[in-house]
Amino acid sequence: MAAPPLYDAACVIHVHSRHSDGTGTVAEIAAAGARAGVDAILLTDHDTLAARRAGEERWHGPTLVCVGEEVSPKGANHYLAFGLDEPLVHAGLDAQGIVDAVAAAGGFGFLAHPFSRGSEHFARARGGIPWRDLDATGYTGLEVWSFLTDSVEALTGRRHALRFVADPARAVAGPPADNLATWDRLTRARPVVAIGGADAHQIGRRVAGRVVRLMGYARSFSLLRTHVLLERPFDGDGDADADRARIYAALRAGRCYVALDALAPARGFAFWAEGAASLPMGAEAVLTPGTVLRASAPRPARLVLVRDGEAIASADGTGLEHPVERPGVYRVEVALPFRGHDRTWILSNPIYLRPS
Repeated sequence: MAAPPLYDAACVIHVHSRHSDGTGTVAEIAAAGARAGVDAILLTDHDTLAARRAGEERWHGPTLVCVGEEVSPKGANHYLAFGLDEPLVHAGLDAQGIVDAVAAAGGFGFLAHPFSRGSEHFARARGGIPWRDLDATGYTGLEVWSFLTDSVEALTGRRHALRFVADPARAVAGPPADNLATWDRLTRARPVVAIGGADAHQIGRRVAGRVVRLMGYARSFSLLRTHVLLERPFDGDGDADADRARIYAALRAGRCYVALDALAPARGFAFWAEGAASLPMGAEAVLTPGTVLRASAPRPARLVLVRDGEAIASADGTGLEHPVERPGVYRVEVALPFRGHDRTWILSNPIYLRPS
């Protein structure tokens, strides 16, 4: 049986512009998104919503720019906040206080690079910027894979760094195992939505009006994306407010998956449950007899079904199905062979099947 019909919108989350510490304008970022085939960019400049005030939260040709902010206390507890009307004043707030303040202002959010550990090899990343209280309540989800932070902190020296800059997809095998283990622990207590964060700044310098760069926006946008599953395609009438609201609703529901699209286009991946009702990623329901989990990949790969953090079934090909015999938190990992090694390609969000 086919997956329930949903429209797959490729989004890049966690992007910085010249409104904070990025090197590109919003117009340049949107153009880079169009070149990379991105449907939406979720801009998160540090402690500012200046792009919205400048009228830049809109459709830019084929790419929608949504404006949130990265709430950025010094050294820890950075939070990707969306749905705010004003930048959050965070002085004196701890991790729980930031989550609560965003919710009180009508917003929601994701922990930014929450597993940051710092680097022994690169001074600028030495201290890391972790989230100090993963057991805080009320946040929607977290960056289970923060591409820039996780990659840079894993580099073992200058040679490894040069390999990463030359070919990021080859240098990165997947998110750190500890990230996944901690996320699995958290989801056993409550739904926690996983996203992939680009943390794209377009590293470089602006010289004579042009940016000399190591990692351009278009290149960053071709790597790690969060695919958001919408109930219908964008209307095409330029209603940015309505389209942004549908992206935010899908993210809050966990109706999304993370993909390293640099390995292969992931659009078309699906993971759902069939039983008394059809359940998409992110859904939470009581387990009913006869429920079957199904996953479908757009090309042959290795699909692994994970329950409560433990792999319980796998399949090679484009599909996996598994009758569900016990409650649990179920998700799928998909790997592709790439230059001699299996690389993480896709991480689904869970389906939460609870006991009656």
